[in-house]
Parts: sequence; structure tokens; C-alpha cells
Amino acid sequence: MQVRDKAANGGTSLVQSDALAVRGLRKVYQRPAVDGLDLTVRAGEFYALLGPNGAGKTTTLRMVSGLLRPDAGAISIFGIDALKQPTAAKQITAWVSDEPMIYDKLTPLEYLAFVAGLWSIAPDAAEKTARELLGWLELMPNADERCEGFSKGMRQKVALAGALVHDPRLIILDEPLTGLDAHAARLVKDVLLERARQGCTVIMTTHILEVAERMAERIGVISQGKLIAEGTLDELRSHAGSGGTSLEEVFLTLVGSTQRRHDDPQP
Repeated sequence: MQVRDKAANGGTSLVQSDALAVRGLRKVYQRPAVDGLDLTVRAGEFYALLGPNGAGKTTTLRMVSGLLRPDAGAISIFGIDALKQPTAAKQITAWVSDEPMIYDKLTPLEYLAFVAGLWSIAPDAAEKTARELLGWLELMPNADERCEGFSKGMRQKVALAGALVHDPRLIILDEPLTGLDAHAARLVKDVLLERARQGCTVIMTTHILEVAERMAERIGVISQGKLIAEGTLDELRSHAGSGGTSLEEVFLTLVGSTQRRHDDPQP
């Protein structure tokens, strides 16, 4: 697998080059799922958002993608206020969930033509892009088969192709490798890394910490709806007070210390 060189960390202030800036983001169900979250992702960065189950990762990404309305806070995507200008923000954003929703009665080519039509892409250009994406993901042999008979991995690749057909600047993925075999997972990772090399910004959640360690330039750790640590692996090690350890050990240290502080009785 080709692995991107990890960049040095810089400042996280809101500047024009930021792909995503989240400030004070909050969503409450029976309890706060996201609780005053601040998050910045730079343009062209591959960013991994990690956290235990129920930490607020998916809720955060759904709000950033425009699928869920926050109770409070601000979301800026390449300088566009995503809450006041949702259509403009969505035009440069792609969203891929761990349970892709595609139309089973359509073939991959038909599905991509349908998605391209939603973005008002000319049919000739749409078909060229669709064939390139399906070829990249090794789906051309199945391009004229209905999606209803596809495996989870094949459906995930079709969904990814659909998300990329309008050439987004920001790609947001929630557990995109879940349920994929090794070969399919490698294809998806290679496509994402290539897009990042071309200048796209990629934000991904994953429970496969080795993937985050190898692919991401920076990593954010979220727990109980708050960002508790962020940076390169070396910076996370320093934050956790551990040296020479894997991302898994650093992650467990960070999340564990946060949980202990939460559970300690207040004076």
C-alpha cells in the first residue's frame, strides 16, 4: 500500500486554507452527543477522527455533512458557512457512511449517472468520470449488473464512486473499511490516498487504529463529545505522556484518563 508522508504539525487557527472549521458544535439527545466541539482540518490534509463507541464521531460528521442540524455551534467548509449556505457547502463535500445507501435496481453506471445528474454534470463528462472511477475500484466487470446482488464491499465501492463523481474538495468517511476484505480495503485506501495527493481533504473515522496511524497526517481523539487530543502520533504520545508506543496504546491512555476524570466524584 502506498502511504502518504506525514506532514509537520502547524497552527490550528481559522485561516483561509482551512478545509473545515468547527466551533462550539453541540448536539443533545438524552445526553450531549457532541458537547462544545472545536475542530480544525487544514486544506489538503488526511485527518483521522478516533474515539470509542458513543464518543460523538458519527454525529459530528453527519452535522458537518449537512445530514443533521446541530443544536449550537458553527461549521465552516472552505470559508462557506455550512449552516447558512448548506447547498454551496454540499457542492464541494462528499459523504460516505459505513452502511451505504444505493439504489439496488440500478447498475453502477446507472447509479453514477443518476448521482451526476443531481449535480448537473453533463452526461458525456459524467460517463467518462464514472468509467474512470469504476475502473479504479475494479468494478468495471460489474458495471452493467444490478447492485442488488452486490456484496457489502462492492456496495461500499459503488457508494465511494458516487461520492467522488462531482470531484469534491472535502471527502468525509465514517468507517469506510467496515466489512471489506483485504483486497477491497486496499483499493479504497489507495483511492483515498490518491485523492489526498491530488489536493483533496479527507476526514475519516475508523476503529482500525493501524489504518489511522499509517494514513493520517494528523489524528484527533474525541471522547464524550469533546476533542481531548490532536496532532501527529509523536504529538499524541507527548500529550499522553508515553514515548515509543503504538497509536493503540496512546489512544487507550488518552481515552482512559478522560474516562477516569469523568468518573471521579466532584469535591
